[in-house]
Parts: sequence; structure tokens; C-alpha cells
Amino acid sequence: MSDTTTKTLPAPAQTLAPPADRGGDWPDHVRNLYAYSASSLGGNLIGAVVVLLLYAGQADTLTLSLWGLCFAAQWLYRFWIARRFFAIQTQPDTDFRLWRQRWVIGVFASGATWGTASWLLYSAGGAIQQIGLILTVYSFCVASVPVLAEQRTVFLIFIGLCFVPTVMAIAVEGSLYSLELAGVLLLVMGMTAVLGRNYRQAMDRVIELKTRTEQLLEQLRLEKAAADEARRAAEVANRAKTQFFAAASHDLRQPLHAVGLFAEALRNKSRDEEVIQLVNSINSSVDALEGLFSELLDITKIDTGAVESRPQNFSLRELFARLRLHYEPTAFEKGLDLKFRGEQHFAYADPVLVDRILRNLISNAIRYTEDGGVLVSCRQRGDRLLLQVWDSGVGIRESEQARVFEEFYQVQPDHPLPANQRKGLGLGLAIVRRLAGLMAAPLTLRSRPGHGTVFSLEVPVGRAVRATETSSSRAPLGLTLDRRLIVVVEDEPAVRDGLEVLLKGWGATVAAFDAVAECRSWAEQAHQQGQRPDLVIVDYRIDQNSTGIDALVVLRQQFGDDVPAIMVTGSSTAGLETEAGKYNFHLLIKPVVPNKLRAMIAFKLGVRSK
Repeated sequence: MSDTTTKTLPAPAQTLAPPADRGGDWPDHVRNLYAYSASSLGGNLIGAVVVLLLYAGQADTLTLSLWGLCFAAQWLYRFWIARRFFAIQTQPDTDFRLWRQRWVIGVFASGATWGTASWLLYSAGGAIQQIGLILTVYSFCVASVPVLAEQRTVFLIFIGLCFVPTVMAIAVEGSLYSLELAGVLLLVMGMTAVLGRNYRQAMDRVIELKTRTEQLLEQLRLEKAAADEARRAAEVANRAKTQFFAAASHDLRQPLHAVGLFAEALRNKSRDEEVIQLVNSINSSVDALEGLFSELLDITKIDTGAVESRPQNFSLRELFARLRLHYEPTAFEKGLDLKFRGEQHFAYADPVLVDRILRNLISNAIRYTEDGGVLVSCRQRGDRLLLQVWDSGVGIRESEQARVFEEFYQVQPDHPLPANQRKGLGLGLAIVRRLAGLMAAPLTLRSRPGHGTVFSLEVPVGRAVRATETSSSRAPLGLTLDRRLIVVVEDEPAVRDGLEVLLKGWGATVAAFDAVAECRSWAEQAHQQGQRPDLVIVDYRIDQNSTGIDALVVLRQQFGDDVPAIMVTGSSTAGLETEAGKYNFHLLIKPVVPNKLRAMIAFKLGVRSK
């Protein structure tokens, strides 16, 4: 957290202006005092009229008149200072201390006036007049609490001026009743003082709470600003992480891709079984590393929002067929049965994400199963499909079931896995959980150690769609490119050389370039000579100013938009799939093992295996 969050905060209570007798005069405080002037003057005037009416004909006329004149004088004084204050309060040279002193003088004059009324008039009237006078005086004392309680000294003097003469006027009559009534009034006076104190304490707490609330709000604002700054820094770091993975992946994929190409070229040159076995091992290692890169990039893309769910209707028959072709050899190698059930259903979800989820689950099931088999099934439950992957493997202990979906966490089997079973990074199930979340598809796990595991994914039921067959569903085992002209644009020398050697080994004529400008010059000359490439293979990143799309555009300007193209790249730049659809090329991510490249070339050229 930044240092700004720990600095001393200003006390907002100063804007409320604490009472003057507890710290000084402030404009807002004095304005608050005068704000009660209208109601106070109106109440006093009504009280004076009541007293005069009560004692008219009861008290001495001269005494009543003199009291009325005194009341009028103090009332007019208070009226005058209120009007004058409201007229000059906005002037910069206003002396607020002076106007507060004038207001206090008016309060004391009012208290003295009501005390004098009790002293002069109490004994002159009957019971009704006396009760009316006492109630009037008491009403003004109680009504002064909200106005004066915050100023303890002024408040106590005011109620003293009101009550003390009243108590004395009652007590001097000397009767037992009078003494008892005087005692009651003294008690009421004390209670009024206590009421004022409680009110003052309550107001102090309110002001303290308001001050604390404003301090907390200010602190919260500063902490929120710090949190926003930290969030922005985290977002920058996250983008930097993504860019680092993308760049590192691109740079690391290049030599791996070249290794695979050179290894396949070596296979074509040699008939030695030992050499062929070594080449197979190299290709397996390259394929394993490609899987690790894919896991890292998949989880990075998901976390940065680069992956979106695009639901559509699709057939599980086609999906299961692809999965069977991909995983049957691995299952067979371990002596496991791989079965698929329920391929007649149609689902409404993102087929790419479902494919990725099932691949991770099947791969894990095969990896952790040594005896028995793996079952991939689909069952309909109402308007939902339940996709499940069952295995008879080692199972997952209950204590680990909540953790298997965490990044980099791997179940520790009771027996070591065979050396040929790659364990990966522990990201497969983390990817599965994130992809299921993107599709809002519930994902559950049930397992018994020693008996196996079942993962279940729920997706909506889809409608039937026409089955499609693609020529890429069956990868060719052999490929001949005799009399085929293939243009290669690749800036990495090792990859370009390896690809050129491999393609020539398959019988192709290769025109290889490391820059778009060289490719443009060749294309112009080839077009004039009547040559036309059968296929274009480009990298995405050519140099700082050009991409493989630029090279593809240059070639198609000379030879037509129907020139087939493959982009082989180590870049994980988001949006390449969209570009592939726009510019009509197929995308392969490095490192590409030769059989995948061979299958893609066969598909693009429409050739069959020998």
C-alpha cells in the first residue's frame, strides 16, 4: 500500500464548528446559532402574550406594563441583531466573535426576562396563572436544550436565570405547599441540566461518529485508489506475462520445429532401423514439448480472456471419431480398451472447447490407468447431455479431489508411472475447469482410490446437423510431391533449411525466402515465366515490418487468390484463427511433427498417400 494511506487525515468536524466555549468562534457555528432566531423569537412572543393575558386584571397594571416593556426591549434587540447578522454575514470583514457575543447577551436578557416574570408576577395570580407561568418558563428552558446544550456555560446560566427567581418567588410564600413546589422545581432544574448534558454528549458522539466516518471514507478512498493502482499494475504484469509466454514460446518453438524437420529428413535418407527408431524418439520428444507449450499457452489465453465460447450444434459422432483416432494407439500401447458410447447424440456447445476438455480428460485417464480401460460416454438427461470419461485407474484420494483442478498440482500415484508416460505440468485439469467455466457447463468428479475415476460434463442438447466428412480425417502415411512447386517464406534459417530439406525429400521443388521483398521479386519473375506455385508455406513473423500474411498477399496478387496456403508459426497472437478465415489459409502451431505437416499438405493439395 502506498504511503498516502497512512498519513494523518484532516478532521472534517471543524466544518461543523464546535461550540465557542470549547475552542473558539467559527463562522459556521455562529450562523447555526442565528439560524434558530426566527423560531426562538416567535416562541418568546407567543409566551409573552400568554403571560400578559393570564395576568391581565390579576397583577398590578404598572408592574405588568413594566415587565411587558422589558420583554419588548430584549425581543426587539434580538430581532435587530438577527436581521443585521443575516445582512452582513457574507462580508469578508465580519467579526463573528462579536456577533456571537451579541447573541449571548440576547439569550441572557431573555432568561432574565422570564426569571423576572416569575419573581414579579407569580404571587399576583391564582392557581391557574401560577401553573401557566411555571409551564411557560419550563417550556422555554426545555426548548433551549437543542440550541444551548452544546454551550454548557451559556445553557446553565440561562436555566439559572429562568429557574432561580421562579423557585425563590415560590419559596418566599412560606407555606408547606410552596416549599414542596420549590423543591420540585429545583429537582426539575437539575433534571433539565442533566438533559442538556446528555444531549451535549449525544451530539458529541454524533459529531465524533461523523468525523470518524468521514475519516474512514477518506481512508477507504485512498485505499481504493491504491488498490486500483495495484490492479492496474497486476494487469500490466499479466499482459507482460502473456507477452513473455508468447515471445518465449515463439523463440523456443523455432528450434524444436527445425529439429523435427531435420529428423524426418534424416528418416527419409536412411533405411537403418536404429536410425529410424532414434528419429521416432526425437519426434516423440518434440511432440511432448509441443504439448507442454500448448498447456502453458492455453491457461495463459484463458486467464487473459483470449478464449471465447462460441456454441453451435455439432455431432458427437464426429468428435468421438477424432478422439478415437488420436488416442486409440496410445491406449493400445498400454494394453487398455478405449471405448466410446452415445455418439448418436448432438450437442449445443463450443465444439472446440468440448474437444479440448475431452482430450485432457482422456489423456489423464490413459496416463493413470494401467489395467482395464477407458470409457467415453454420452447420455441424455432431460434437455442436457452428460459427457463422461470413466477409467479403471488408480483413482484420486478424497483429500486430493478438491486440489486436482489447481494449477501445477498432480496426483501422486501409489506406484511410479512408466517412464514413457509423460506427466506434464499439472495444468490439464486446470484448463478443463476454466474451459467448462467459459461454457457455463457444470463439471463434476467422482473417484474411489484403486477403483477408478469418472469426470462428468453437462452441456445442452443440440439439434441434428448433417454429418460432414473431410479429407483430413485420415492422415496419409506417405506423401509424394513430385513436380509440385512449393514456396516457403521463413526468416529462421534452421527452420527454413529443415523445411526445404524435408519437402525436397518428399519430391517437391522448393523456392525458399527469408523476406517479403525477395518473395515479391521471385513472384514477378515466375509469373512472367509462366510458373505457378502449388502451395505456399509461410511463417507469421517474417521481420519487424512484415508478416506471413503480407507474403501471402504478394503471392496471390501474382498467381490468384486460389493458391493454397499453410501458416506454420510459433506465435500465439490472438486473432490468427480469424485471419486464417479471412485470408483462406490453414494454421499449424510450431513445433509441428512431420506427420502433421504431411497430413496438412496432403489435404491442401488433395493428394492421397502412396
